[in-house]
Amino acid sequence: MMASTYSGGKVPPHNEDAEKAVLGAILLSSDAFNEIIMTLRKEDFYLPSHKALYDAIISFHQEHSGQIIDLITMSEFLKKTDLLELCGGMGYLASLTSNVPTTTNAIYYADIVRSLSLRRALITFSGTLYESIFDESKEVSLLLDEGERVLSDLQNSTSSFADNYEDASVLVKSTVDVVMERLKHGNTRGVKTGFAQLDDMTGGFQPSEFIVIGARPSVGKTAFAISLAIDIAIHRKIPTGFFSAEMTSMAIMERILAAEARVDSKRIRSAILRTQDTTSIVDAAGKIYEGKLYIQDTPHIKLFDLRSQARRMKREKDIKILFIDYISLINPESQANVPRHEQVAEISRSLKSLARELDIPIVALSQVSRDAEGKEPNLANLRESGSVEQDADVVILLHRDRLVDPENKENQKQNEPVIMLNGFAVQETKVILAKQRNGETGTIRMGFQRQLVKFVELEKN
Repeated sequence: MMASTYSGGKVPPHNEDAEKAVLGAILLSSDAFNEIIMTLRKEDFYLPSHKALYDAIISFHQEHSGQIIDLITMSEFLKKTDLLELCGGMGYLASLTSNVPTTTNAIYYADIVRSLSLRRALITFSGTLYESIFDESKEVSLLLDEGERVLSDLQNSTSSFADNYEDASVLVKSTVDVVMERLKHGNTRGVKTGFAQLDDMTGGFQPSEFIVIGARPSVGKTAFAISLAIDIAIHRKIPTGFFSAEMTSMAIMERILAAEARVDSKRIRSAILRTQDTTSIVDAAGKIYEGKLYIQDTPHIKLFDLRSQARRMKREKDIKILFIDYISLINPESQANVPRHEQVAEISRSLKSLARELDIPIVALSQVSRDAEGKEPNLANLRESGSVEQDADVVILLHRDRLVDPENKENQKQNEPVIMLNGFAVQETKVILAKQRNGETGTIRMGFQRQLVKFVELEKN
């Protein structure tokens, strides 16, 4: 069969002998088929007859899973489905089995076919991108984002057949292995938050999860996220990304210094520091320097820029979790005349998809509506779009009945007694686990130290 050519007369990368060896090995060995099916899709074959035969083999396997795939069974199947001539005819099928050097090298042949398929995909992608560059109606930023997405898909692509379904007899074994490993060493897959009660309920934030933290303004969404990031990135040195569309990276670092050094944030901002404060800040700075926290502070960041930077953090720093502060300050890709709830829905879906693509938990902050003012918020109060609630795997809502200013004596008289911890006032806060797709819900009592801009566990203390 004549090979097609690209512009310039070049023949697309392919290896006809490797494709023949793969198909011949499948017809000779069921073990070879079980390995190859996890690696190759029909699109990976270059010659149309090979694509047709491989697709027919997969169809036969799905329809007759108990039967052996060999030259006889496949030739009969191809005759019944009128595909024999399309696959080259009976003589061609016989030649495939007679020319296989050895079935033990089947996966090696499959890797050759897969590699050349990826090369063809890259050539096609680059050609499409080349043409798009000359279309001035398309924004350059969108072209870059689409390019990154396609390259990421190519890098992470696996067999389409393997993605369709998994045999429970195989899946249960690997699942039991994970459970036994978890029993032996603890849950090592999830990213622990550092708060024992929250970790007990969630098992830590899991890869591919989209987690939403919601609250009314001034309740402490950012402080809660920073408290989590401090434990993850600085105390346990797990690579952590933190996107802030509201605060500068310097302001975030001042909060981290206040929390880690246990120095009143007001004294840090006003530069009224005591000698022990300076020493504590220097010591805290050393710990932060040794940590693995990466901060991006672009105001009103565009959605495609966020995805691009997140992919870069994953690629260069191998981040294991990403925080985003907050959803409403992300600029979507849709037009400005699109209703706001649709824009937020677009952002929510994109963040959920990004969590799966990068295989990390993404924690996004969100405001809740004014309807929740003065009372406990619920899922319906998540602001501007019901899709945030639907897309989220975990929803955490923060609530305080009343705010207490520890420096206002009159205010203290009118409210409940102030709890003190290490010389700083603690305001009791409810951390409401309102949704957990794979676990329990409930409420945890925690404390907010406003002067240190950090959260602490009340039960532990």
